[in-house]
Amino acid sequence: MEVTGLKPCHIGPGISNEQFVQEHIFFYIIEGEMLIFDGKNQHKLNSSEICIIKKNRPIRYTKTVEKEKFKTIVLVFDESFLKRFFVRHPYKQDGVSFGDSVVKIPPEKMLMNYLNSLDFYYDKQSAQMDETFADIKREELLLILFQINPELMGLFSHFENPTKIDLVEFMNRNYKFNMGLERFAFLSGRSLSAFKRDFFKTFNESPGKWILEKRLDEAYFLVTQKKQRPSEFYLDLGFEDLSHFSIAFKKKFGYSPKEAARKDMRSSSLISPEWNKVDEGS
Repeated sequence: MEVTGLKPCHIGPGISNEQFVQEHIFFYIIEGEMLIFDGKNQHKLNSSEICIIKKNRPIRYTKTVEKEKFKTIVLVFDESFLKRFFVRHPYKQDGVSFGDSVVKIPPEKMLMNYLNSLDFYYDKQSAQMDETFADIKREELLLILFQINPELMGLFSHFENPTKIDLVEFMNRNYKFNMGLERFAFLSGRSLSAFKRDFFKTFNESPGKWILEKRLDEAYFLVTQKKQRPSEFYLDLGFEDLSHFSIAFKKKFGYSPKEAARKDMRSSSLISPEWNKVDEGS
């Protein structure tokens, strides 16, 4: 899922659980907690914490509190805005590599004063900032961030698309994300045709089949070894709904997730009454 519906400046609880981050995003958690999974690491953001999520990354968000108790300020730095910014503010700074998808920002006084002032610019009904001020306030934020950490200039001024990377490491890290093959190809630094060709050379099967097999093997492990219900993990494995997951699982293994759990329980003599209840993922 891509970032859609987010204006350049947004305040409120609204953010979808899984997104492909096309642009750099600034997050300030006003209230609540959030977990951010980037395929490799899980980052926790607490109330009053600040971060930048780097562009061209698949990201999964998990709010650990109720929606009514979750509130953020989100500013999106799209490429066209950044290019205009660097025309007005030229600099000499080598590109700096930030390894993690999430870059934590210290809550320094100037930054916090800026964030506290934003409330005056937001429409209370739409939770969006008037477009008259959006560019001005984003520009102000960048100038503050660069004063806090000048190395961020190298991050924000990097406009190239992802370069060609190792498919094995990339796919093992990201197969759980619900993305189309075009997006996998782009993030791996390839055209779709080159991605399919390189994928078959590497894995000896098509990407669609390999991704499904990996997800189902992980699902089998979670059901039989971790004793988890499908409803607890099917979204985290990239399945869109329980019905799709259950059909695919039974087609591969010959029995439903509930039957797989029972088979394993009988073989290990660890029969749990919980699985005797009706499970929508069976």
